[in-house]
Amino acid sequence: MSDLDKSNDLEKNRFSARAKRYARVGANVGGVAARLAATRLLSGSHDRETGAADLAAALGSLKGPIMKVAQLMATVPDLLPPEYAAELAKLQSEAPPMGWAFVKRRMQAELGPDWQDRFADFEHKPAAAASLGQVHRATAHDGALLACKLQYPDMQSAVEADLQQLGWLFALHRRMDAAIDTSEIAKEIAARVREELDYEREAKHVRLYQTVLADVPTVKVPGVRPELSTRRLLTLDWLEGQRLLTYKTADLETRNRLAEALYRAWWLPFSRFGVIHGDPHLGNYTAFVADGVPAGINLLDYGCIRIFPPRFVSGVVDLYHGLLANDRDLIVAAYEAWGFRGLTDELIDILNIWARFIFGPVMEDRVRTIADGVKPSEYGRREAFTVHRALKEKGPVTIPQEFVFMDRAAIGLGGVFLHLDSRLNYHRLFNEAIEHFSVAEVAERQRRALTGAGLPPPSSPV
Repeated sequence: MSDLDKSNDLEKNRFSARAKRYARVGANVGGVAARLAATRLLSGSHDRETGAADLAAALGSLKGPIMKVAQLMATVPDLLPPEYAAELAKLQSEAPPMGWAFVKRRMQAELGPDWQDRFADFEHKPAAAASLGQVHRATAHDGALLACKLQYPDMQSAVEADLQQLGWLFALHRRMDAAIDTSEIAKEIAARVREELDYEREAKHVRLYQTVLADVPTVKVPGVRPELSTRRLLTLDWLEGQRLLTYKTADLETRNRLAEALYRAWWLPFSRFGVIHGDPHLGNYTAFVADGVPAGINLLDYGCIRIFPPRFVSGVVDLYHGLLANDRDLIVAAYEAWGFRGLTDELIDILNIWARFIFGPVMEDRVRTIADGVKPSEYGRREAFTVHRALKEKGPVTIPQEFVFMDRAAIGLGGVFLHLDSRLNYHRLFNEAIEHFSVAEVAERQRRALTGAGLPPPSSPV
């Protein structure tokens, strides 16, 4: 909230704002659905490209968690028809922005009426717009380039309204399809999205990543400008770079270099500190250039950061070794460390199908693509179908809360590797990260890093 007046928060969670949000979501998304249904009814078919563009426009104007769900759906290969995936993917970095009138109101509310005097320059047009806020490029009085992230108005009410509707959808899903109990999934999504509203916490996440990636020169983390930041305004150093997809057709060495940097940006913080970047879509990264060539990645957004108890990290390492050695006791212990309960032998076999898919790239000591000969449009599709069908027969299974964003991050990261078509020895990268793994050492590193960033320790698994 504004540092100027924390006692009178005009954007707190309000019933009137939530009610307005319910109406907007229903009108925007329902209107698109009605048009698609009418087109199918009258003609027996519909124009997918037009329908996809209409849906993206409706979700983009709504912003908030509804839009974030659309971003996630676009990240998973072949979850949607290609026309829809292409349009929704644009929401990751090309969402419709708010106008200058909003910018002036937001900046004045956060920094006061003389806010423009705090900058040497502040660009009117946003550099990027996403689900919860938009970024403007500015210049500090010392000449440094800045990235100012402004939260959209009434986001707290919008988030609570969207989470309520998401909860209804999950409840309906559980009644229609009991194979997977989504109750813990809903809790995890709610917890992470609420955290994303707090830019003061996000600033601490940035400081955390400055620590956990301090020894990784191929990944850049921005500095924080606390004197220009509040709960709804986050000002960071601007990191110059090009979108990763700019290099989709670059030479293999360049694509591999970027993919390896991305792998380290995700896996090293998790394996050594129990921290993951839970929102690995293309809009959150750019490539920086050194000596005339793409040398690594800029990590841009820190709203969706998941901090795990060290025992959860141990479960990931144990599952890997259990799958390699076909050690069933170690596999079961790993699932239990993640929070799975009441597992039968049949449910364990079903979970192993998905586990072998997720761990597939790191199981063999060889250079490969993520998909390894499987067409990107079919990547993971067979395994997901097999698991879901088996759970219908042998389930249900409750997905633990802490597992949700781990799985989401792994799938999203794989989607980025698919786009880059990189060819790496993922086995060696993985084993380099877990070499000499120790729960006690992860716990101590995590404790020091969180303390330094001003963050609380994670809660224990359920």
